Amino acid sequence: MKRTLIQNASVISVDPTIGNLDRADLLIEGTKIAAVGPGLTADGAEIVDGRGTIVMPGMIDTHRHLWQTVLRNIAADWTLSQYFAGVRVQLGGHFRAQDVYAGNLAGAYEALNAGVTTVLDWSHNMNTPEHADAAVAALKETHGRFVMCYGNANDEWLPVSDKPTNAADARRVRSAHFSSDEQLVQMGMALRGPQYATPDVTRDDWALARELGVLISVHVGDGAWGRDRPVAWLADNGLLGPDVVCAHCNSLADDEFQIMADTGCSAAMTPEIEMQMGHGWPATRRLLDAGLAPTLGIDIATCNSGHLFQVMRTVLLVERAFAHAGAARRGEVLEEQLPLNTRDVIEFATINGAKALRLDHRIGSLTPGKDADVVLLRADGIEMAPMNSPAGAVVLAGHPGLVDSVWVAGRRVKAGGKLVGVDESRVVGLVDGARDHVLSRAGVEPGGRFHPPRY
Repeated sequence: MKRTLIQNASVISVDPTIGNLDRADLLIEGTKIAAVGPGLTADGAEIVDGRGTIVMPGMIDTHRHLWQTVLRNIAADWTLSQYFAGVRVQLGGHFRAQDVYAGNLAGAYEALNAGVTTVLDWSHNMNTPEHADAAVAALKETHGRFVMCYGNANDEWLPVSDKPTNAADARRVRSAHFSSDEQLVQMGMALRGPQYATPDVTRDDWALARELGVLISVHVGDGAWGRDRPVAWLADNGLLGPDVVCAHCNSLADDEFQIMADTGCSAAMTPEIEMQMGHGWPATRRLLDAGLAPTLGIDIATCNSGHLFQVMRTVLLVERAFAHAGAARRGEVLEEQLPLNTRDVIEFATINGAKALRLDHRIGSLTPGKDADVVLLRADGIEMAPMNSPAGAVVLAGHPGLVDSVWVAGRRVKAGGKLVGVDESRVVGLVDGARDHVLSRAGVEPGGRFHPPRY
């Protein structure tokens, strides 16, 4: 059994019984965290010098469409309607299976490089069975942890669709690729829900997901598309429960948050994209007030960053701005208590995400006995020194360039600032080639720009 001992690091455990330790060690044995604390010893272990570093749990992204990495930043200046018209109506249909593979591979490595060890991948471009196989193959190749949520083909999405999910292929994917729920890549279902599919199709989709026994993720409350009480409709039809992750939630009615809490649902916020495309303000405070535990996601690489440091900063600063503005309206000034602290948003990005994905028994905190999903950040350079608050440094100054090492289930997938065993030029070549193919099929000349049609 391989043993690795990280020594003398600043540890953010996200485990209330361990807390944060200024100078401590972490022992990995095989796939598991064996111990956390000062002065640990382990005969024969590989020693990692943790002086000047921060060690924390791997971050968990609860909502990302990895296949769209092929279209990175293409929608930087688009509205939501332009995104639907450009990506969903036009470009998605031009993806070959190898293009989905390239997008998933590049997006998955991007996540690991940034210390995101787990991603819920909303894979809603399953145009053929080969597309589904390619999506799974790319994720497994990276040795990261993923919930691959099987979605629909590109033409089964908009407008409100009466086309059912390909149930036969979903069953095939479950049988062929996900025989065990203990493997690093697990299956989920990316369901359109009442905003994007008819009532009958929605009920059938839910029945299929529950037949397969997998996690369900659904968009609700994303701007104008989500104001017709989608959560209430799901509850009225008996479709909510602890196996459902509701993404966005910005434009839900107030009582729908309590419905989510009462039925045991989870919530995935993607604040960058939500503010970029008019979904609404992040639902952080409304979720917390209902007793829900917010989680964080990237959503799409087409128009925002690909790392959770940025998302943690965004959700923290927006919530603080709301609190300051509210105090100003009352003629007051916040003197001491801010609405969120940096430890809170680290929990959003770690243990809360683990709970939403029903994986908190395995990941989300540096707890002995859990899988060793661990991130080590450099904190001894000019960007971070002197380190007075490790949590503050992670949230307010963190970025992927500071991520020195990453372990997933005890396997070191990044070391010394580089992904282990990854030919990055090959990955870039694949995703560049996929981009060129997709845009050429849309009539874009080499070096030209794609302009979305009106939706």
